[in-house]
Amino acid sequence: MAHSAFSKVYVAVVPVGNDSSLKRSTLETSSIRVHSKPWTSCFRSDIKVNKVQLKTRPIVCLSVKQATAPKVAVSPLVLEDAKEPPMHLYKNKEPYIATIVSIERLVGPKATGETCHVVIDHGGNVPYWEGQSYGVIPPGENPKKPGAPHNVRLYSIASTRYGDFFDGKTASLCVRRAVYYDLETGKEDPSKNGICSNFLCNSKPGDKIQITGPSGKILLLPEEDPNATHIMIATGTGVAPYRGYLRRMFMESVPTYKFGGLAWLFLGVANTDSLLYDDEFNKYLIDYPENFRYDKALSREQKNKMGGKMYVQDKIEEYSDEIFKLLDKGAHIYFCGLKGMMPGIQETLKRVAEQRGESWENKLSQLKKNRQWHVEVY
Repeated sequence: MAHSAFSKVYVAVVPVGNDSSLKRSTLETSSIRVHSKPWTSCFRSDIKVNKVQLKTRPIVCLSVKQATAPKVAVSPLVLEDAKEPPMHLYKNKEPYIATIVSIERLVGPKATGETCHVVIDHGGNVPYWEGQSYGVIPPGENPKKPGAPHNVRLYSIASTRYGDFFDGKTASLCVRRAVYYDLETGKEDPSKNGICSNFLCNSKPGDKIQITGPSGKILLLPEEDPNATHIMIATGTGVAPYRGYLRRMFMESVPTYKFGGLAWLFLGVANTDSLLYDDEFNKYLIDYPENFRYDKALSREQKNKMGGKMYVQDKIEEYSDEIFKLLDKGAHIYFCGLKGMMPGIQETLKRVAEQRGESWENKLSQLKKNRQWHVEVY
């Protein structure tokens, strides 16, 4: 349950998103509990509500993109008791029928494509750990196998085990709509669009969805050392599992996990409008400046040191000496996103290693042996 407490203040509840109008009247209270999405307080010096002005009063704002004031109580804490992650509770032939709670567009108008945040209600029946994935089976018949359902599509879960409402009953997916354009005509060809991504992005609250899983152990967050360093590298929707990590580290009050280390996120996207969960991450920078770092590679807006487009591997190279020193001290490094990101990153790391007089092959082997190297690309 998310809640915030204020002492003798005037509070108005304001959804933030496409509709920023005030939905409830001003009230005076000594405390307020909000049983909904993440909330955070902010101030507006000049807000009009039904021709009534509110001046310099705290306003509680809501958005999937915003982080709440740390720390938020979570439940049920029994989700911390398992010694091993839940695996394959629901399989392709017998998926779980969940319900769509909400769909929110995450990107701005100038983004290269549409990416949505999809919240799914599983009723607490399909528990998972941070870093795992759900399978989604879109409705309809597989055109290549008449009479058979569509193939399952895997999506990294973008929430902690407690979900966006902190009650252990939902999971969130970060979904980029796959659209195909004919190379000759330049027009969209709906017959070749991604079946599952378009189903998810077109869904409405209350729609049913078939899910399988959870699955995956590669990107599970190691929690043995709460003071460890975690270097997270993502392109696009590959940021999904890291959102779960960071909410667990900085947003949720988890009695068994008190993070005191360093989390360092590198995110590569095309432009500012394509950034995902940017408001959440920026708030962690403010609240936890000693424990969180956030670097962005915007390929269509920034230049690398050679004057070319700034890709995530170029941003890594800028901090390569520091990254290698952290790895030498036991830091974990994660990669998630399109598989095309890895060759460039590997080449950069190899070049840096050679400049340091090291063998990248030997170093990579040691990182894997020490379980510091975590890769999940698609």
